Amino acid sequence: MYYNAVNEAKNEIKEIIMKALGKLTADGEIPAEALPAFSVTIPADSAHGDFSANVALVSAKALKTNPRALGEKLCNAVDLTGTMFEKVEIAGPGFLNFFLGGQYFSSVVGKVLDLRGDYGKTELGAGKRVLVEFVSANPTGPMHIGNARGGAIGDCLASLLQTAGYTADREFYINDAGNQVAKFGKSLDLRYLQLCSNDGQQVIAECRNNLEMLCDAVYEKTVTDEEDKPADKNAPFYMPEDVYLGRDIIEHAKNFYDINGSVYAEKSEDDRRKALVEYALPLNEKRLETDLLKYRIKYDNWFKESSLHESGAVNEVIEHLKAGGHTYEKDGALWLNAEALGGEQDFVLVRSNGFPTYIVPDIAYHYNKLVTRNYDKAIDVLGADHHGYVKRMRVCLKAMGIDEKRLDVVICQMVMLVRDGKPTKLSKRSGKAITLATLLDEVPIDNARFFFNLRDADTHLDFDLDLAVEESAKNPVFYVQYAHARICRLLGKMADDGVKYSGEAVKYEEEEERALIRKIAEYPELINEAASEYSPFKLTKYVYELAQIFHKFYDSCDIKTAENSVKLSRLALCEAVRIVIKNILSLLKIDAPEKM
Repeated sequence: MYYNAVNEAKNEIKEIIMKALGKLTADGEIPAEALPAFSVTIPADSAHGDFSANVALVSAKALKTNPRALGEKLCNAVDLTGTMFEKVEIAGPGFLNFFLGGQYFSSVVGKVLDLRGDYGKTELGAGKRVLVEFVSANPTGPMHIGNARGGAIGDCLASLLQTAGYTADREFYINDAGNQVAKFGKSLDLRYLQLCSNDGQQVIAECRNNLEMLCDAVYEKTVTDEEDKPADKNAPFYMPEDVYLGRDIIEHAKNFYDINGSVYAEKSEDDRRKALVEYALPLNEKRLETDLLKYRIKYDNWFKESSLHESGAVNEVIEHLKAGGHTYEKDGALWLNAEALGGEQDFVLVRSNGFPTYIVPDIAYHYNKLVTRNYDKAIDVLGADHHGYVKRMRVCLKAMGIDEKRLDVVICQMVMLVRDGKPTKLSKRSGKAITLATLLDEVPIDNARFFFNLRDADTHLDFDLDLAVEESAKNPVFYVQYAHARICRLLGKMADDGVKYSGEAVKYEEEEERALIRKIAEYPELINEAASEYSPFKLTKYVYELAQIFHKFYDSCDIKTAENSVKLSRLALCEAVRIVIKNILSLLKIDAPEKM
């Protein structure tokens, strides 16, 4: 099931070199000394060999000799009989460059055709359980573009880890408690009371119960200019700075009003806000799930912050930290002695009013991940403003007796949407920002998922809205999908003509063929590398490069009119490329079209 041609080749080179060192020692050519580890790498230019070993450079000092001289001795002592290599050369100060024989290239193609959808899978994470928590947007409004990037990266990361042999679960942490929900309740309450007022009734009548028109009308009366500044305090639809202004808040308030009329206007503020939150929050949570499913993200679990409060887990964290001697009281508040644990500065756990700060339920949540559910790793995919939070959480885990290395964090940097070569204007307060839902109305899902993984998470991303919908070779996802469709069209046409590869012996001698096979052979090793670095970006980069090499091969190497054995060999190679492209696009949850 598992096949890694690159790893097998590297291991064989190490065996060849160790045998050569043994022969030189036995012949008295070099002294019997303990030697440092050496590495086998792939040169950037295949003219310098398919693999290169630095054994002579790292061993020369221990053997009291010149690296080049040692390299020459090793070159002469190497025996390639029965191996996948046809020659070895010395280069530069002493590198040993190994050149693969033809059988290697044939075997790679054959293995890909045998394994098909399983090609690329590895055992890197066998037996390990990881929890990938991503997006986790506050359920107080729609998801923004940062969530869209975190969603694509987190979901593809989970698939990548699964391909590398991990048991990887996806989780959404719902912040349905705390300050943001209180702010949500206040926002709903103010909008509801406005609609119950005479001014609100007038707007309802003018809009004839057209919800979209009403939301626009109320919002326009809330702000004063293009900068979305709040209206004067005396304005009928004034909203203070500490609330949400989005049209979704107006929509919820109006729908609640349609159900209940102005009954709740007469109730206490606490009862009214409680009723509004209990009505609107589940709707927002459902909308989050619906939008994410449209984005092809399906979670294994939705974990509610409120469950940690209800179960007593939040209070248990506080008591655990007290019992461990990690806290102290100051100004009526409970503080964590973070500096004593290696943190940058102490911080408050429980305010003087008795309410825990946001960090306490988050500690309880990570305790649940790593202790209660016993995941080997908790991987959090977070926004660009969370660097300080990560440091604090690691200190908290240490205080809870948990190895802080069991928490890994992927920080997603900011996204800038670009149209006509210029950044688009966004406003978080106004509700006019392009949300995940509106983005997917404009940009195909395949393109969005691919574009959000075009850069590593820790780098800024300019998302070109024009390029994302362009159907040309300039669009990287179109370019990759076209390579897949091009192969399907070729194989279909040849099959119609009665030509189909069916297991005949294959032979690859042209450099364009071998370059393509070398790239195919890298895929399982790439999976291990990308999984270890939590970098699904490496997949989009790799598959784009594979498509480039394929198009070059297709334009250089004749297939349709080639001699029959060559034709069949190249058709087999095309099918192997198609399999790899499809495997990667499937991992990314991107379609691999057969026609374009």
